[in-house]
Amino acid sequence: ADDSRLARAGEFHGQRQRGVRLALLRGAIIAEAVGEHNVLLHAVVRCDAAALYGADAVYLACDRFGLRARASNFSLEDLPRAVELAHNAGARVYVTCNAYAHDEDLAALPEYAQAMEAAGVDAAIVSDLGVMSVVQQHAPSVAIHVSTQASVSNAEAALMWYRLGARRVVCAREMSVAEIAAMRKAIPSDMEIEVFVHGAMCMAISGRCLISDYLTGRHANKGQCVQPCRWEYELKELSRPDQRFGIEESDGGTYLLNSKDLNMLAHLDDLAAAGVSSVKIEGRVKKAFYVATVVNAYRHVLDGEPSSLWEHELEIISHRPYSTGFYYGDAEQTTDNDIYVQLCDWVGEVVSSAAAEQGQWRVKAKCRNRFYEGDELEVLSPHKPIRTIKVQGLAEVYDGAEVPSEVACKAMAPYAFTSSFELEPQDILRVRRKDPSKKN
Repeated sequence: ADDSRLARAGEFHGQRQRGVRLALLRGAIIAEAVGEHNVLLHAVVRCDAAALYGADAVYLACDRFGLRARASNFSLEDLPRAVELAHNAGARVYVTCNAYAHDEDLAALPEYAQAMEAAGVDAAIVSDLGVMSVVQQHAPSVAIHVSTQASVSNAEAALMWYRLGARRVVCAREMSVAEIAAMRKAIPSDMEIEVFVHGAMCMAISGRCLISDYLTGRHANKGQCVQPCRWEYELKELSRPDQRFGIEESDGGTYLLNSKDLNMLAHLDDLAAAGVSSVKIEGRVKKAFYVATVVNAYRHVLDGEPSSLWEHELEIISHRPYSTGFYYGDAEQTTDNDIYVQLCDWVGEVVSSAAAEQGQWRVKAKCRNRFYEGDELEVLSPHKPIRTIKVQGLAEVYDGAEVPSEVACKAMAPYAFTSSFELEPQDILRVRRKDPSKKN
């Protein structure tokens, strides 16, 4: 099964014409992964989804030196297999080493860097000069990319990193399109520029926040951020400790630090014209459904389709209100609430599709969320338009036998139904929410 998925991903990679390269930041592993085997399994799902739906690279964290400490990241033992899977699917692998290190942290880094090189990792993403130095000494074949955490916001900073051996810089989130274009003209042509185009934004300068440290003792710059910028705050006057005031007139207080999510799907031409060579999707603790949906939309637009045809896809997945970040002016906050919007739920993943009678196809799918006989499902497939099918002949597959059922409700259990067209393994099945605030 792995080989067929990888062959399919490789076929699509060979077919598409590339302009701006699409790189995917694969967020930390989903919470329900338990133990090392399942961590690798769920991570591979994301690598597969990323490559299959159009990413040219995947970003991942191992169990140290990254900024996703609260997630179930890869172990070093898992890394060679993950790199092999990604490379076979035509995607490069970049490992995040962008935490800010203290001396006691660096003792384990030489062995860690050697393990990355042995696994075939293509690049390490760093923000700390000490980390960069150790990686260069102990993993000389691993390229150095400069993390957005380094806050590179001018050409002189980019040039200094270049002199030290870096060959790609991920711009500070605070840079405008015009500033990026000016930087491109002032740095060597082999110093690539990468920028974030989609996902959550941090209210601090390039994510270098101390609020989590101050309020909870969890160090954001070592990957332990508890996201206090998303909390609800009120104002209290010291002489009246029992009286609380909303910072804005609202019964629920205000989320004064709460950033809108970034969405640059409609502006990729501007970034390409500015000299950007790689775009990056933020994916903190996101599932394969999010990865596939977002990557698929950006891939279609990067390959020449109008953004207007794919903008709605980015409303499908869970997100906060969107903005264009700092690219055309000041970034925007959403201070009234921290409500996520989501129009569809991921209900299944296709396992197989076999020809049946009268031009029909019998589809087997792994259940992810509840769906019913008669439901209209949308099918997300790589490099194809969104298609719709009606669930007919729904049955649970038990020990190879089909048992008719009105509802698919057992998570990860196999179900079968009839489709009017053939589906492919790993096609994603989703259903529209009747109420966007909750599952059906």
